[in-house]
Amino acid sequence: MFQVPGTSLVEKQAELCQCDWVSVKTEGIPEHEVLDLKSALSGLDIDGIVSGALRSDYQKTRLERICEDLQIKSFTPLWHQSGQSHMDNLVANGFKVMISGISCEGLGREWLGVILDRRSLAELTKLSKKYRFNVDGEGGEYETIVVAGPHMKGELTLEYEIHWDGIRGNLSFA
Repeated sequence: MFQVPGTSLVEKQAELCQCDWVSVKTEGIPEHEVLDLKSALSGLDIDGIVSGALRSDYQKTRLERICEDLQIKSFTPLWHQSGQSHMDNLVANGFKVMISGISCEGLGREWLGVILDRRSLAELTKLSKKYRFNVDGEGGEYETIVVAGPHMKGELTLEYEIHWDGIRGNLSFA
């Protein structure tokens, strides 16, 4: 249910966003991972959670169920936003989004570590149409990590190693 590449960097992202960070340990076992999150959230004095889901009913309904059980709000501001519009807005609004994992036809090793800008997003859009994948990666075609944005005080400086098996790959961060 949760993205794995780059999770080791979330604490630093939270620091750059000047947000509190709570680590939640999970083995990633379906349905158990939701219980792990629920358990961690139950100990916090919060009114709700915010999710970045665009179209995953699987994620959204599970998060909403947790929130209902805990009597807190679930807010999903990007829900059903156009994938192209979402990506265009990220770039236009100064987010630096790095591709950290690839798992679809049309995207090769050369895309790993790319930070999306107008040029690379235009190329990604062309490839998404040619190879028929979601330009926003919402189908698991690729994974990203935000390295900078208007909500962050500074930027992540990353060192990474590329792992590529000839079909798919990911970055591991030092």
